[in-house]
Formats: sequence, structure tokens, C-alpha cells
Amino acid sequence: MRENNQPPTAHKTLHTVMHEHMQSGSLFTRAIEHALAYLRKVDDRSVAPDPQALAALEGLNGPLPEGPGETAEAILDQLASLGGPATTAQVGGRFFGMVNGGILPPALAARLLADSWDQNAVVYAVSPVNSRLEEICQRWLIELLSLPEQTVAGFVSGTSMAIVCGLAAARWRLCERLGCDINAAGLAQAPRLRLIASRHTHSTVIKAVALLGFGTDSIEYVDVDAQGRLRPEALPALDETCILILQAGNVNSGSFDPIRPCCEAAQAAGAWVHIDGAFGLWAEACPNLRHLTDGLALAQSWSVDAHKTLNAPYDSGLSLCADPEAMVAALQNSGAYIPTSEHRDGMLYTPEMSRRTRAIDLWAALRFLGRSGVATLVEGLHARAQQFETELKQAGFTVLNDVVFNQVLMDVGDDMETDAFVARVRASGEAWIGPSRWFDRPVVRISVCSWATTPADVTRAVAAFSAARDQQ
Repeated sequence: MRENNQPPTAHKTLHTVMHEHMQSGSLFTRAIEHALAYLRKVDDRSVAPDPQALAALEGLNGPLPEGPGETAEAILDQLASLGGPATTAQVGGRFFGMVNGGILPPALAARLLADSWDQNAVVYAVSPVNSRLEEICQRWLIELLSLPEQTVAGFVSGTSMAIVCGLAAARWRLCERLGCDINAAGLAQAPRLRLIASRHTHSTVIKAVALLGFGTDSIEYVDVDAQGRLRPEALPALDETCILILQAGNVNSGSFDPIRPCCEAAQAAGAWVHIDGAFGLWAEACPNLRHLTDGLALAQSWSVDAHKTLNAPYDSGLSLCADPEAMVAALQNSGAYIPTSEHRDGMLYTPEMSRRTRAIDLWAALRFLGRSGVATLVEGLHARAQQFETELKQAGFTVLNDVVFNQVLMDVGDDMETDAFVARVRASGEAWIGPSRWFDRPVVRISVCSWATTPADVTRAVAAFSAARDQQ
């Protein structure tokens, strides 16, 4: 690796230095070498960073340089040596926290290429390649997820924003049916809409309700069964003012709300259904798990992450809507300087104008996997979760949920015992898990969401759990 750690000399302008970097390519080769060194060792390292690595982050601190600053080579080396060890090994096979996907190598490579193009995904005229790939990905997603043909996709940062988009489209359409232009009239003059959600609805739904001005106190919560599924018989009377929010994948248990009967009840009443399927919507793409999503196409909008179950790089969420007019109207924006066209202009389907070209690495992921590859990936995550269930029970642990998808809940004691157990597992470096609450009891939550997780990784993690239990 070439060493060049001297600051730019006085006779070289900043422009000259940057132009030399662009032309030589050595800086980018250096970055790729650092990246490859990290990826080659990620499965062997501690999953959580150790205290020494965290303390070393202080080496990145200091006053803002007056200029000229350090060389680009020195900056990269410092990031690699101090930043890399302080990362959590989320792209390895033993990270089971949150619902964090791994990363498919072809999608990562496409992301690196797309980042070098640095396209703004706002409209076709600015980035024709992104607009075309958004069209292609939209068609593939409709096929994979068995959605209505007219469905449009918005490429957003994640499910949090995708839920905002879906509920905004629902609000626009329901208000329009009730004779109100919500964009012009505003909330003060809008008819009151009712939001119906299960008692186990995800916090991102509550956040979206607050952001859109509905008010979280307006949510009508519906009771759930022992697995966290909304009970359709407990639904309140629905009407044309209702937005019903269902879950395709409870964030704790992985259970799916009974989609078909709920959608049929909503359809009969003229209500809108939004399905929060951040990680679970992909079950529709797996023939052996498709029973979980029965009735999916009867909803009007859906939210899902590509960076979870599909293992695309992070910052890849999808807002899907079967009512294109409502989606575009709810997210409307224009300007005399913005060159819209007869082609797909991506900003029409997202809250943002300027944004990265998320469709490029998603296209690479879908092109690489194909229909059968997506099914194999999704079924593999389920198989590893089932393995966890089996081996945990064999090791004497109590599993609290029916493992229907990729989530496993484990009981290790009260709050203090649970927190201490999680801390010991993380400190071991063998696995990363997180605590949660299930019907107001503390639990350990295991989320299997990475292609990189092998049967050996599961066995190794269970052994670490047993060792952590024995340390009590």
C-alpha cells in the first residue's frame, strides 16, 4: 500500500490535489483494500467491539484542522485502524440484534459503483439509469410480492419513512372521498380519520401517526392473541374514515396478523389497509412461507425494507401503494427548475427530492438472487431460527414464541437477570443479542436476518448463551 501521509504542499491547490486523486485511483484502491481486509476477518472477530477499541475512538477526535488538513491517505488509514475495530460486526453471521440484515456481496459491489457515480435520484433527466432501474425493480417487486399490477414503489430510507408515505396516501384518499382536499385545507379543516392498529404495533407506526398530525391518542388499539397477532373478531366497526394498520411480522415473535379476514372486513367498509411488513413481507416470495401473507394483495399500501430480509445494503426501504394517484398527490412537489418528463420521475413517489440511487444496489440484489434465490434466502433465515428453537430447548432454555418466521424469544429471568445475561453474551464477543419485552415480561430477542448465518454460527451462539447463563 503506497504511503503518502504528507499534507498537500503549498504550491498545490486543493483543486489540483483532488484532481490527482480522481485520476490516479490509488486513493480508492486503498479504500477497497481496507474494506476487503475488514470483510475477510469479520466472521472471526468479536461481534461487539471490545472496550479497548471503543476507547481508541478518541483518536478520531480533536480540533477541526485549520487547513490544509491531513492527507486523504492518512484519513483512510486512521478510519480503518481506529474506526473498523469499533464497529459491530453486523455483516457477519452472529449478529442477532434489532432486525438487521447482512449484505449480499453483489449488492455491496453495486453500491460501491453507484456511490462513485454519485447520482441524484430526483428525476429521469438528472439520472436516467436510476429511473430505469426503479421501473425495473418496481415490476420485479410486484411479481415477487404478488401485488396489484398498478402498484407503484417509492425508494426511501427505510420502513419508518415508508409507513409515513403509506399513511399519507391513505389520508389523502380518504379525505378526497369525504370531499376534502387535505393538501389545501390542512388538518384543522379535515374530517376526522380513525386509525386502527394492534396493541403490538411497531413504534415506527406510532411515530408516523405523530409526524402526520393524527395524534397518537387517536389510535384505536385492538387486542392480540398469545403470539401477538391482531384478533380480527376484536376489530371495532369499520367505515370509510378508517385506516387499518396490520403487521406482516411482529417485531418480537415474528407472527403475522390474519391479513385476509382483516382486509375483507376493511374492503367491505371502504376503509384503507396499510401493511407494515418491514422484514416479513418477503415471506410472500417463499412458497413454503406464503401462507403467512395470505390476502396481502387486498391491502392498499405496504412498507418493507430491502436492507433487512433481502440483505441489500442499508438505507433501502420501499413504500408500495396500489393507488398511484393518492401516493403522488400526498407527496406532491414541483418547481420551475425541476425537469419532469414522460419517464419515471422518482421524486413523485418519495418525500425527498435529493436522495441516493437506492434502486441500483436493489436491482443488483434481485438480479443476483432471482425468484428462486429470494425464496432460498428467506427460507434459510427461517431454518436457522428453527434451529435456534431446537438447540435452545435442548440446552435448557425456555422459548416463548411459536417460531413461524425468523424471530425467537427466550426467557432468562427478570429485568436485572436479562440485562446482565445480554451484557455477558455481548462481552464474550461470540454473539450480539438484545433485550425486549413480551406481554410486559423481559425477554431476550434473537433475530435471524443475515445470509451469512450458518448452522455452526447458531450452535456457537447457543454455546455462548449457555456459558453466560452458567456465569450467574
